[in-house]
Amino acid sequence: MKRLSLALALILAALPLRADDARLRSLMTGDDSRGWDAVGRLNLGRKGFCTGALIAPDLVLTAGHCLFDKDTGARIDPTTIEFLAGWRNGRAAAYRGVSAAVAHPDYVYAGGERLDRVTHDLALLRLDRPIHLPSIQPFDIADQPGTGDSVGVVSYARDRADAPSLQEVCEVLNQRPEMLVLSCDVDFGASGSPVFSLAGGVPRVVSVVSAKAELGGRNVALGTALRAPLQDLQAEMALSSPRRTGKVRVLSGGGAGTFIKP
Repeated sequence: MKRLSLALALILAALPLRADDARLRSLMTGDDSRGWDAVGRLNLGRKGFCTGALIAPDLVLTAGHCLFDKDTGARIDPTTIEFLAGWRNGRAAAYRGVSAAVAHPDYVYAGGERLDRVTHDLALLRLDRPIHLPSIQPFDIADQPGTGDSVGVVSYARDRADAPSLQEVCEVLNQRPEMLVLSCDVDFGASGSPVFSLAGGVPRVVSVVSAKAELGGRNVALGTALRAPLQDLQAEMALSSPRRTGKVRVLSGGGAGTFIKP
C-alpha cells in the first residue's frame, strides 16, 4: 500500500475524525467471519499480498497497483497470484488461482507519492475456477456515498495478515467524483480492501482502498471511485480475455446507515 503525505487541505477542509469510529475487530472465528468470506487475501507470488473481494463467482475486485512489482514496476504474472477467500488461521474457505488480470485502462503505475495515482486505481482478476459455495456470496456494487456517510472496511494488513479485520463504522470525510477520503484504519496489505456501505442491512461495495495518507497529522484512507471505472474494467476484461465472466449486480442507493455484520 502506498502511504501519501499529502496537502489534503487542497481537496477538503480540515475535519476532525469522528470520535465514534469503531475499532478494528479481528474476524478470527467462523461465527465472526460469517457473511465476509467473499473478502480474501491476494498472495502476489512472492511479492507480498493485497486484499480483494469477490463481486461475481469468478471475479475479484482489488487495487490496480497490486498488479505491479513495487520494486521494478513490472506487471506481475497473474498466474502467480492466488486468491484465498476468507483466509484465517492458516486456512481459507476456498483457494483459487488467477487466469487473467486487468488494471483500469486509465491507471498509470509510476513512482512517487502523488494524489493522482489514486484515480482509477482498480483491477479485476478472473479466477481460474468460479467459487460456488453457500458461505461465499459475491458482494453487490452500490452508489458512491457522500460526505458524512458511514462506511466500513474489511481488510488484511501487515500486522494482521492471518485473519481479516472489520471496522464496522468509519466516516467519509470528503468525496470527489474520482475518490473518497475516509477515516478508516488501514495499513500496508490493505490495498484493494472493499469499502462497504449499508442499504437495507446488506453490505455493498462502494469503493476500494487505494492508499493511506495523512490529514492534520492523523492517518486517513483514500478510496477510488467505483461505478463508472468498474464498467470500464469489465469492458477491458471482456476485450483482453473474452471468456464469459460472472454477472455483477449493480444496485443504486448506497446511502448512510449503521454498518453491521450481516
